[in-house]
Amino acid sequence: MAFKRIAESTVRRLSLYLSYLEGLNGTDPSTVSSEILAGLVGTTSAQVRKDLSFFGSFGKRGLGYSIVELRDSLRDILGLDRTWQVCIVGAGKIGVALAQYPGFGTKGFHIAAVYDSDPAKIGTFWDSLTVRDVRQLRDDAAHERFDIGVIAVPADAAQSVVDTLVAAGVKALMNFAPAQITTPSDVIVRTVNMALEFEGLSFALAHRSA
Repeated sequence: MAFKRIAESTVRRLSLYLSYLEGLNGTDPSTVSSEILAGLVGTTSAQVRKDLSFFGSFGKRGLGYSIVELRDSLRDILGLDRTWQVCIVGAGKIGVALAQYPGFGTKGFHIAAVYDSDPAKIGTFWDSLTVRDVRQLRDDAAHERFDIGVIAVPADAAQSVVDTLVAAGVKALMNFAPAQITTPSDVIVRTVNMALEFEGLSFALAHRSA
């Protein structure tokens, strides 16, 4: 089921709710209140109820939400009830860190392939993966049907990689390159700019109250 016009901030909060629920074990209570969920993200219980109301009816007044039912529903809403095929373009430090992070697999993101243009890296092994020649990317993407492409290349190579992935039918991109990229309107792009995040922290530190 598709849900339209859902704010990005709402989706981020749903992810935080799910992360909390997945961290609970069998010794915890079977229900959770909107007040507890609100406290996790610095919002209000009314906002929690509003976030969830976009997707149906959850919980009972005075009893809270069933942890198991809400967790499963959030996984379904966030599209984590299936496995997504991911390719990483760029076998540098960021690419290595992403490919070897075990948490992606538990969330349903399968790192299916890694690419690079450096002959010294092509053919080397990352656990069960072999770094492939980036010149194979278009053909591989068309045949292996990658769902998500991760761009972890230098800025001057980013747009070329994007164009190749888009031409092969990849509809979701995670961009780690320090570059602005352009895509068709039907391609979803998330850009991770770590410099901006650090600058935000710098600003907060510089202007925090004594």
